[in-house]
This record gives sequence, C-alpha cells and structure tokens, in this order.
Amino acid sequence: MGKVGFGGSCHWCTEAIFRSIVGVIKVDQGWISSLGSNSGFSEGVRVNFDPNKIDLPTLISIHLHTHSCTADHSMRRKYRSAVYTYSGSQLNQARAVIDALQKEFDKPIITQVIPFNEFKINKEQYLDYYYKNPFNQFCETYINPKLRNLLQQFSTVADMDKLSQL
Repeated sequence: MGKVGFGGSCHWCTEAIFRSIVGVIKVDQGWISSLGSNSGFSEGVRVNFDPNKIDLPTLISIHLHTHSCTADHSMRRKYRSAVYTYSGSQLNQARAVIDALQKEFDKPIITQVIPFNEFKINKEQYLDYYYKNPFNQFCETYINPKLRNLLQQFSTVADMDKLSQL
C-alpha cells in the first residue's frame, strides 16, 4: 500500500476529491506538518492507495488540477499547496512529476514537495464531510465544481458510483 499527503485547499474539498478515486483505500482529513518547516500545521489529507490501481504520478496530477496550485494567495499558510512525502525516493518522484506537469499550467506551480512529519485528524463531525453533506451549500458551491473537474479530466480513475449525484 502507498501513502502520501496532500494540501492545497480546504481539507473538506481535498478529502472529497481523493475519496472519489478508484484505488484510494483511505483518506484521513485534518492538519499536516512537514519536517524542516517552521510554518506549522496546515489543512491537508493523508491518502492510502493501492499502487496497482492508481499510481503516485496520477494522484499528484489530480491534486494539481483540482486546486489553485499556481496561486500564492494570503491563505497559503492555512492552505499550503503541498505534496507530503514519506521517503526520499517518493520526494524525488513527486518533484519530477511536478516538473513534468508544469507545461500544463500557464503560471509556475508553487506546490511544495516536503517530507511528512505529523498529522492531526479533524473532529469526527467533520470527517467525510462531503459524503455526509453532499447537498450542503458549501459542498454545492466549492466541492462539486472540483469533483466535476475530476470527472472531466480524470474519468478513467473517478469512482462513478460515488459521483453519481453530480
């Protein structure tokens, strides 16, 4: 089983995206910190996946295409655009994938590739937020457009059963 962390937008959004992908076994939603960083925790998800069904490059591509990976805005401390890696080889692979994907974006990708350090899970009431509340106004406004993007750009790995409400 593979494991990687992602941050970039609201953890409810990021959790919904990765819970909607074939080959993703488990998504933990909360806050992640990285080794060697003084910036503390930021919203993110820890993703466990089956590398025989979905690979790390595809997961990274999905991540970059479903959040503002080129926008350096005032909320970046809370919503750090990052891939949190669990090994040196995973860190090198993630950097190479992002470098290769740069040609798909008009502006420079600001997503950091940094070593995972610590994870704090969110309160139970907020876990699996989207799938517990798919018709909530927040979900309709912010999460559904990202899931539609997932369906449009990554239909071969999107879990159609989970996304049938779109």
